[in-house]
Amino acid sequence: MEESLKYLKEQFALADVDLKTYSPLTLAYIGDSIYDLLVRTILVKHGNAQVNKLHKRASSLVKAPAQSDMMDKILPHLTEEGEHIYKRGRNAKSFTMAKNATMAQYRRATGFEAVFGYLYLKGDLKRIIDLMKIGIEPENKEKETNGRNQGE
Repeated sequence: MEESLKYLKEQFALADVDLKTYSPLTLAYIGDSIYDLLVRTILVKHGNAQVNKLHKRASSLVKAPAQSDMMDKILPHLTEEGEHIYKRGRNAKSFTMAKNATMAQYRRATGFEAVFGYLYLKGDLKRIIDLMKIGIEPENKEKETNGRNQGE
């Protein structure tokens, strides 16, 4: 990943910028796209499907309430630096709000996207994937465990 970003910077003569100088909303802007791309990649790699079905599956994971729920799961796994980026994103004043989301969900989702944007620009795709796995998979395992414990 770092090599690809390095190549991109070389080909387009992009300057090195201290990531801490980016606004949290700028980090969220790119983080939203990266998360969406990774979700779509995972869905497509699971097998060929109708595009409208892929879109519905992707939409269920990339909407603000889903990102907010994922943030609750990954927050304990963030580094101090990641938590700082999350809080900056969560507390950023945005003039828009997602449909079908509360303000709290939208702000947590913005913090989530800021973390992903920061990690992407840092070149740490592995960390993004690890956080995604924590955010997506434990829910299924938790349901399985609770189901077994309740005799379902």
